[in-house]
Amino acid sequence: MTAAGDGPWLDDAAGRLVRPFTVSNGRTRPTVALDLVSQVMATGATPLGYLGPEHAEALERCRVPVAVAEVAAHLKLPVAVTKVLLADLVDCGALTTKPPAFHHNPTDRALLEAVLDGLRRQL
Repeated sequence: MTAAGDGPWLDDAAGRLVRPFTVSNGRTRPTVALDLVSQVMATGATPLGYLGPEHAEALERCRVPVAVAEVAAHLKLPVAVTKVLLADLVDCGALTTKPPAFHHNPTDRALLEAVLDGLRRQL
């Protein structure tokens, strides 16, 4: 059974019926360098060719600038898979990306805690 609005790939009892790496056709490396706090945003361009439902959902989440980690959390997919999906969208011109706007250590504990707090507030 599917939950209302979740589509055929989610089951109330079993959860996701498709393995996460199936979403990215087994690809594990994005074609664009992205990290957890890289910002992505939709360009308004219509992607050419077929994109899966996860691509469409990711693109919808990117109407405003958003961090890669936030997109992964909303999609309920591993970050590695989300990076591949976002790179697909960058490659077809539907997304633009920019590195995080900080010049200090990206593994700074305070920064990571701030990202985690922001994700918790969103979910």
